[in-house]
Amino acid sequence: MAIPVMESELTCLLASGAATAGGSGSHHEVSTGITVVFGAILALMILTLALEDRIHAKKSLIAGVFAILSLFLGTWLEILPFDSAPGEHQGYAWIQNVFGEVLHLPVYVPAIDWGVIAIILGSSLFVDVVGRSGLFTWIAIKLTKASHGDPVLLLIYYCVMTVLFSALLNNVTAMLIVGALTAVSLDRLKQDRLLLGFLLVEGLLTNVGGLLTLISSVPNIIVGRAAGIEFIDFSIMAGPYVVVATLATIIVGVKRFGVRRLKGEEEKSAALEMVRGFDENDGIESESFFWTAAGLFVLFILTMATTSMLPVIKNLDMGYVALAFAFLILIRYKSTVDRFYQAMDWDLLLFFAALFVVINVMEHAQVLAAIGWGLQVSVLPLGDAAGGALVAASALTSAVTDNIPLAAMMAKIISDLPEMAASGTAGQPRMDLWWAVVFGANLGGNITPIGSASTMVAVTVMHKHGHRVGFGRFVKLAWPFAVIHIGLAIAYVAIFAR
Repeated sequence: MAIPVMESELTCLLASGAATAGGSGSHHEVSTGITVVFGAILALMILTLALEDRIHAKKSLIAGVFAILSLFLGTWLEILPFDSAPGEHQGYAWIQNVFGEVLHLPVYVPAIDWGVIAIILGSSLFVDVVGRSGLFTWIAIKLTKASHGDPVLLLIYYCVMTVLFSALLNNVTAMLIVGALTAVSLDRLKQDRLLLGFLLVEGLLTNVGGLLTLISSVPNIIVGRAAGIEFIDFSIMAGPYVVVATLATIIVGVKRFGVRRLKGEEEKSAALEMVRGFDENDGIESESFFWTAAGLFVLFILTMATTSMLPVIKNLDMGYVALAFAFLILIRYKSTVDRFYQAMDWDLLLFFAALFVVINVMEHAQVLAAIGWGLQVSVLPLGDAAGGALVAASALTSAVTDNIPLAAMMAKIISDLPEMAASGTAGQPRMDLWWAVVFGANLGGNITPIGSASTMVAVTVMHKHGHRVGFGRFVKLAWPFAVIHIGLAIAYVAIFAR
């Protein structure tokens, strides 16, 4: 996929993938039959990922199998850009670096977007170590105490906390932290009847909060980098929508689940006494590490936001920043860092690597060009309504399948459309299409319980506490929120994302 960095950099050459290795994968001729075969393979992969839980297979294994199949068929049918010269490098892709040296690499290595891999790896390690300091639990308990046990205030504070945690950490981590504290808090306050409503609203808001920053969710990273959207510009654009959507969610949640304010001094005093039993310092093992982690976390966000403006750092990109902060904070656990490596979500990283390989092969097989042609003839003629239509289509697609391959595929397709050129290149950019994919891919997870990992975590917590919420009941409970979220997104993209 295209990465908007300096053309002279070796990272750009690597990220542009095998398309630079002896010819562009999007411009050579292949037969219609080959395109149809690979299109069927892509569709089968997406379907298999949608049935991940039913077939009891991990994402990395599914994508890995399809990557192996795609590479084999792509090589056999001679659509991949291997070195044509015989000799010791036969069967390799070639890339010329900034020094004029020719590098010979296995064709699947430059197909992977290593910048995305670095951001996810570094951010995950960094957040995991910061979490061990007790910082996030401390924030959560402080907000619980600030509510004085009032259910409405508690819902408001927890919703805001969910959005911010989802924006700065990741959706699953946010849901795990907030969900666990919600169950404990409502139990102590003897408000167990509200648990289902709280957890549902929080689960839905993880996907809303996932829109707030460039690193909030994987689709954001993929699409944002392809479109050349800077960290701060991403937040400025998405921020107003997140505020309005969060407010609307809280209002509907209060009405729909019967959350009411405390009445009478006796009821308020009893609730206040209960929340005083929480101790925000329980999870803090070292006060010095707590404050070090807090300082580094703030610095991490600021550095990410200003990467494109910092001397030297701007040439190294956000992946370097994420890895740098990860290794800096790991110094605290210098003799036991392997436990953090073991806790990493390697399934996700391997899934990404394999997915990028599959997408790259699909590009050379002209599958993405065919989908792009379909987009041109079906969506683009809608004019100003094209962005809104793509929001709805992306949301419905991500509601029933993984939003990561959707984002990766659409990012490549949109960047290859002539009149949809990415920021910083020739042509008139249609930013509404980029933003349509971002909003749709994130918000589609609010339609069904399988639409996002965080809503699945929310349902798991519900089951743990005796609230059996199946697929149908989740859709029934969540549809008013989903309609509001997606409806607001369609209007927002149509009006402000041009």
